[in-house]
Amino acid sequence: MTESLPSAPARATHAVPTASPASAGASVADRRFWSVVALLTGAAGLFLARQLTAWPPHEDETLALFVGRDSLGGVVAHVTQERGGAPLHFLVAWVVAHAGLGLEGLRAASAVFAVASLPLVALLGLRLTDRRTALLATALTAGSWMFLFHGVNGRMYSLFLCTSLLAWLALLRALERPGAGPWGLWAVAVLACVATHPYGALVVAGQAAFVVLARRDRLHPAALAFGAVLVAGTPFWLADLVLAGRFDVGVGGGGRRLGGPGAVAEYLWRTLGDFTAGWWPLTASAVALAVVGLVSVRREARLLALACAGVPALAFVLARLGSSASPESRHLIFALPVTAILVAAGIVRLTRSAPALAPAAAAALLLAQGAWAWERTPELFTAEPDDRVAARAEAGAYLASVARPDDVLFGYDPLWLVAWERSPGFPRAAVPRADAELALRELRARDRPLGHGVWVFDASKTTNVDRSERIPLRTPTPAAAFVVRAFGPFLVVRTAAPTRTPRTYLARAARVQLLGRSLRLGDTDVNLRTIERAEQERRGYASSERSLSSSSR
Repeated sequence: MTESLPSAPARATHAVPTASPASAGASVADRRFWSVVALLTGAAGLFLARQLTAWPPHEDETLALFVGRDSLGGVVAHVTQERGGAPLHFLVAWVVAHAGLGLEGLRAASAVFAVASLPLVALLGLRLTDRRTALLATALTAGSWMFLFHGVNGRMYSLFLCTSLLAWLALLRALERPGAGPWGLWAVAVLACVATHPYGALVVAGQAAFVVLARRDRLHPAALAFGAVLVAGTPFWLADLVLAGRFDVGVGGGGRRLGGPGAVAEYLWRTLGDFTAGWWPLTASAVALAVVGLVSVRREARLLALACAGVPALAFVLARLGSSASPESRHLIFALPVTAILVAAGIVRLTRSAPALAPAAAAALLLAQGAWAWERTPELFTAEPDDRVAARAEAGAYLASVARPDDVLFGYDPLWLVAWERSPGFPRAAVPRADAELALRELRARDRPLGHGVWVFDASKTTNVDRSERIPLRTPTPAAAFVVRAFGPFLVVRTAAPTRTPRTYLARAARVQLLGRSLRLGDTDVNLRTIERAEQERRGYASSERSLSSSSR
């Protein structure tokens, strides 16, 4: 006979919350979603890191670093009072220049901002649509020529993409969770966007239109927040006005327009081609997918997309542009994520009955995007020829050996960066080559007498009629006034004696540009026009000074 064991004392039981199957499934789906986003982000980062120096150095990168060499106050004054444009980008360049990181550091900063944008695209897509659409949109953004090229270009456009995404995400959050904190975060994000590029004003205007169209219930707090941003952004609006004044850009009469609705549509078509693939059948397919996506997404996403694209289109219809202003597809990079979301939504909608076709369709579009990127800039995928790299190093070493601190550089040629790295005493400023007023101002601000004039021609430049890896050793006239050296595709021209005065410098510069024109080198017509206008302004200034002097006597 067995003895029964005493029973365990009764214990109080507590209900332990357990995840429902639905929430557990959502958690797994979220982890998978962000794992794929991480893979896409990592792949894009690896590509950009590998190709960071494949694209040849560009004068706009040189400009940013040369401005960044100045003190912080000098950078701010230069951007806000003289050049206008993107203070935040030049602040990044200031950090890079003073850290001694050079061109690779500036490009690495662009790559970081580009890579950081991809998770933000995923967040925006998830907020506006669903996981599948958000993933496809992230992939299409990462494969776009617009993303890849500006990810390795040391300019402000990947920063502009990143800050515009932050601004949209912050606005959506502030509309959902009203309060000083969310609106404050939005204000910081949108001011960063405005500080990155003048077209940040179009982002602000698009966001205002979105609030009016989609969330009139939040109109009062939004109006207060937008009003605060308009006031706080005053330094940036003033910098934008400086830039607009340089290129004679405005609204109303007194200048040419982009060309009316037809020209604006053509510009937007080219931009969409650079977002996706620029061959017209593929661009047309992308337009069709975006239209399907626009119809299929919910109302909030539809209104956001219309505000994001409609406001810039209206602005271009109304804008008055100077002869030197030329809107490019990169200026609308802030619309890339919304475009990718609409195209992705169109793919998802059309493959709803056969979901397995969606990845195949996206893969086909990604291949087309890669082919367009190769067509657009093959140098993005291939390294520069070794001979050109060696010639650039040799030419830079020559410049570093002969240059003096008072020499007058023309334009922001990348060779200046090579020479600067070799010689701390290399000249710290250059005469702009596409702005006559700013060029004359730079010459007049220099200590007298002026030093030697220095110019560089590059026969391998993409803007040339015919590209070559060798340039003829030719000398401007009179030959005795110049010293010329050739290094592969680079022709370095330096005056034999100091130019001393702006008049002599401009006369020598015109002779040099006439040589460039005879060699059929790109940009020489623009350069010559700048020099001629600067000389006209110099004569007018000298005449007015003489008149003032005579009247005072």
